[in-house]
Amino acid sequence: MLNDNDAAGGILMRARAFAMRGEDAAAKQTYVDLLRSDPTHFAALNELGALAAMSGYRSAAHTIYVQLVRHHPESPVGHVNLGNLLLEDGDVASARPHYQAALDLDPLCPEAHQGLARVLTELGEPAPDTHWRHGFGGHSIINQPYRGVGSGIPLLLLVSARGGNIRTQQWIHDRRFAIIALYTEFYDPALPLPPHQLVVNAIGDAELCSEALARAEQVVARVTAPVINPPALVAATGRANNARRLADVPGVIVPTTTLLSRAAILACATLNFPLLLRTPGFHTGQHFRLVDHRAALRDAMATLPGDDLLAIQYLDASGPDGMARKYRVMFIDGALYPLHLAISEDWKVHYFTAAMTTNAAYRDEERRFLDDMPAVLGQRAMAALTGICTALALDYAGVDFALANDGSVLLFEANATMAVIPPGPDPIWDYRRLATDDVSLAVTRMLARRLQRPID
Repeated sequence: MLNDNDAAGGILMRARAFAMRGEDAAAKQTYVDLLRSDPTHFAALNELGALAAMSGYRSAAHTIYVQLVRHHPESPVGHVNLGNLLLEDGDVASARPHYQAALDLDPLCPEAHQGLARVLTELGEPAPDTHWRHGFGGHSIINQPYRGVGSGIPLLLLVSARGGNIRTQQWIHDRRFAIIALYTEFYDPALPLPPHQLVVNAIGDAELCSEALARAEQVVARVTAPVINPPALVAATGRANNARRLADVPGVIVPTTTLLSRAAILACATLNFPLLLRTPGFHTGQHFRLVDHRAALRDAMATLPGDDLLAIQYLDASGPDGMARKYRVMFIDGALYPLHLAISEDWKVHYFTAAMTTNAAYRDEERRFLDDMPAVLGQRAMAALTGICTALALDYAGVDFALANDGSVLLFEANATMAVIPPGPDPIWDYRRLATDDVSLAVTRMLARRLQRPID
């Protein structure tokens, strides 16, 4: 173990210098060198974990933060960082005890209050007002760490405290932009806005974030800088509203979607089964049920949180082989980019639970889609997707859909919340890397065009 604090400090400073210059590989190796000598070094563990997470090495970041918590259980920092990583990766239940542990150590820790408020919201439980007040009251503007050279392009990022935000980490780089995050629900409009050259509205969920989007509209009304994804356009992308306005797009088959109270659902005599029930404001299959017949309706509703539920017409997305397919296409600055195809035995198709890892034939099918989207989808579907893109009129959005027998688009959802998650390091995913890179490059070009300047 290093007993010389000066020596350890020197190694730490070198690691930080590498990180600031964008030399991530050298920074990681230097942090590792320090940890070989002192496996419990707090700053090295904390900073290496953050660097791994920002570089997309989520599993490595998780391992490092677990070590940080193990060696420094008295510090709320490790618990908060591990909780944030778990929450971002969708492991809401595992994130909860870490935020609670941080609050047990520091009852006023704003980051822990923020995290626990989001966790409870994700779980469909009402978050006590104390979490919102201590987490975001007085903390509505956050200057995120800038890791670039020079001053960076000042960017105002509008976000919701309740979640439902677009994952922007892949394309709003902290080595290009000096990011100021503004939680719109808690921002005092009497305060001056931070200096900025560009505004990105990252609030993406029209159902969960209606208040945040309304506040965001007030913010953008005060700015003269370019605005990506104007809040008023995002607010129009709720599932029920989309079902109405996108039904007129040629080649699009839209499920009838209605927001109803629980009592209204039980009293409705015209429901057709099978039927989908969903709590508004949730994604990745959370609080989403298929109800086969009326007798199962009450029991299904009992498993869903919320006063009102979305009653959605069931569209059968299964192909001749009995497998369900879900395509995702991104809309960036008015252009279409294929992102992925998920194939699953389950009607509720998500890439992370689909059969893509175990079935090479399905990966080949996805590869063909990514390599030549028009040939795979056909002219009718391509025209329909262009129509959806035009109707949304968003700078950044996407659509999840299947193909009908006649080549029409079976619409699942279309909004700004579509996540672009880079594939893992396994070589079997090499064919997917160009697609995610193309989306990131397209967003960079869009931001540069709006700024009217190149972005290095």
